[in-house]
Amino acid sequence: MKSNMKRNLFSYVAVLTFLATLTTVAIGQARPPIPRESQKAGIMQTVGATDLSIVYSRPAVKGRTVFGDAPAGKTGEGTLDDGRARPAGQALVPFGHVWRTGANEATLFSTTDDVLVNGQPLPAGKYSLHTIPGKDEWTIIFNKEDGQWGSFAYDAKKDALRVKAKPEWLADSKEFMYFRFDTVTANSTNAYLRWEKVKVPFTIEVKDVVGATMARLKDYVAAAKSDDPMPALNAASYAKANKQTEAATKWFEMALKASDEQLKGSSNFANLLRRVNILAGAGKTDEAIATGERAVTVGKAEKANTAALEKRIADWKAGKVN
Repeated sequence: MKSNMKRNLFSYVAVLTFLATLTTVAIGQARPPIPRESQKAGIMQTVGATDLSIVYSRPAVKGRTVFGDAPAGKTGEGTLDDGRARPAGQALVPFGHVWRTGANEATLFSTTDDVLVNGQPLPAGKYSLHTIPGKDEWTIIFNKEDGQWGSFAYDAKKDALRVKAKPEWLADSKEFMYFRFDTVTANSTNAYLRWEKVKVPFTIEVKDVVGATMARLKDYVAAAKSDDPMPALNAASYAKANKQTEAATKWFEMALKASDEQLKGSSNFANLLRRVNILAGAGKTDEAIATGERAVTVGKAEKANTAALEKRIADWKAGKVN
């Protein structure tokens, strides 16, 4: 009797567990925190003011054939990524077919601004990154459906961009797949996929570093406190250095208004020196000199080091630009 009750209780608990698992999947909750064979990884790189990231899972070779020809009769690009249907000895990643470019969920590529990938435009956003491997050429796909599992629901109609890449077949084998960013410049970076004996590089270039930075500076200044001139001063200085004259003028004026509010609270040496820097940046040298002399007087009373400011004032009076 007790044995039957235990068996019934065990069955009941098992059914509840199974139903709970189905419910979790059905309502889209986060997966249970159980270790996976292919662990999650990610890389991030900032180019100019643009954040780039790739999040993926890292399959291992485990002595298997990774890349190779597709089975005879398998036409089209459709994924052959289902391990349950894979014949023994078949390559994990068949040439000519869509691959999730990793394991588990499809690899996720994100960019906060418009970029060029191998010279082709890709709008800001999040994309599932799929590939179609080949011996001599790979296709890298950025698909608008960013939350899919593997490439099983991949729909080419939702592609945002496809670019070609030339694989490099190398002598040394890497057990675990990985992505890397390499050779970063002021407006670009190289990215590459590496697994087993292949390396697949592609370039990412920010189309307009100044434009992307200016857009971020607008939000940065808008979020500033009314008595904090530094955000507007920082933005104005960048705009001036990059010949964005109209925006620079506007932000210098905003910085001066914030400085007025700041000085109402405290006309100390630090706040006066900050105003001197704003006036100098705005090209208002005479006002900068007058405010600077006032700052020197206040600074000496505070026992602050005023030597650098005094030299700066002397240079201005001598007609030297600094």
